[in-house]
Amino acid sequence: MQALEQEQYLADPCGAASLPYRKAKRTAVPEDVTIIREDQFDPARCSGKDERYFKMIHRLRDIRRPVLAAQYQEIPCSAGDLSRHISECYAEERLPADELRARAMQPDFDAGLWLAVMDTTNGRMAASGIAEVDPGIREGTLEWIQVSAAYRRRGLGRYIVTELLQRLHGKADFVTVSGRMNNPDNPLALYRACGFTDCVVWHIIRKR
Repeated sequence: MQALEQEQYLADPCGAASLPYRKAKRTAVPEDVTIIREDQFDPARCSGKDERYFKMIHRLRDIRRPVLAAQYQEIPCSAGDLSRHISECYAEERLPADELRARAMQPDFDAGLWLAVMDTTNGRMAASGIAEVDPGIREGTLEWIQVSAAYRRRGLGRYIVTELLQRLHGKADFVTVSGRMNNPDNPLALYRACGFTDCVVWHIIRKR
């Protein structure tokens, strides 16, 4: 992206690109993949496997963090801890510990944006999340937000999201997040409840 495109992104982060700005700059779209915004999508002209993703924004105003129940407490988490928890929470998605360790070596890495919550009654990690900041344009992103199956519907996802938003306040001017529209856990509803707005849907079409 050139300077003008950066300005366009900042004017409309959700509608200008399906990815955060830093990832959009460095990610080459494969030849067999087409990315189309919902308002430009014509199913008659697009063939292949179509996956729909949402992208939303939070302006870091009026962040209302729920109180963490006495049963839980925040704990430090390593790359291995987060990798194992992500594998536990998702049937098909993985984030290798080596990739997380590589992130931790980047000059703008902030350990305070890795967050985990433990169930104090049994020592199990119940929820976790990862946020990052692009200091060039002061964009925060929520990368991985997950709650173990046994702990869902207890407000832990909302706690993780809003705590990370609190930690991003002052470091970023806005925060973006994205996810699959057909996710049965309905992350879209969670992010809306946490104050994210301006939802834009993107079609990621892979040729069969």
